[in-house]
Amino acid sequence: MKNILIIGATSAIAIACARKWAEQRARLFLVARNGDRLAQVAADLRARGAELAVCHQLDINDLAAHSEMLAHFTRELGQLDVALVAPGTLPDQKACELDPALAVREFNVNAVSIIALLTPIANMLEAQRHGALAVISSVAGDRGRGSNYVYGSAKAALTAFCEGLRARLFKAGAHVLTIKPGFVATPMTEGMPLPGPLVATPEKVANDIIRAVERRKDVLYTPWFWSIIMLIIRSVPRFLFKRTSL
Repeated sequence: MKNILIIGATSAIAIACARKWAEQRARLFLVARNGDRLAQVAADLRARGAELAVCHQLDINDLAAHSEMLAHFTRELGQLDVALVAPGTLPDQKACELDPALAVREFNVNAVSIIALLTPIANMLEAQRHGALAVISSVAGDRGRGSNYVYGSAKAALTAFCEGLRARLFKAGAHVLTIKPGFVATPMTEGMPLPGPLVATPEKVANDIIRAVERRKDVLYTPWFWSIIMLIIRSVPRFLFKRTSL
């Protein structure tokens, strides 16, 4: 059975992944900020077959608390087979343009705090010389767009960090998967005017993630057609791209 660490465990995509791992009787260590919601998720996963579902309440922005969370994981589960890192927010771009402090705070949530957490997890995997680290970034990180460049730049930083980390851990026998979802029907996107045919369910994304972890893929666009969409967007010349309303 696998020992799986899930950070941001109350997000829709993380829950969908956890449910599939629970059906495989995995041992799960669940980390999130909302303790009550976390307990509900853990109870659901135990009912679905999880061998173990341990909760740890953590605000990922509290960098000093990261080490205790990982120590708790080690005490409860031992070695780490898979870590899914899924926290994030979708900031209001216009509000960030008016408030520099908010822009920095959102960048920290979506990049800096996650990078701070990935570093000790990577050290664990390097010492073990095996294991997988799956990190949810976004297609938004592939190119800076006027409509969401605070979020996109944070995800771009995270994606670049994961690429370097992948090269480092490959030499130790461990693996890093960068996950780039497109539009997903989650509470975070509720109410947004999204193009229906391009919107995926968390369950669809979770299936893709679990398969990509098992196959040791480097980068996952999910659903698959986002790799083509983003190839086109990246190919638009800058003098034209700056005139778009993307």
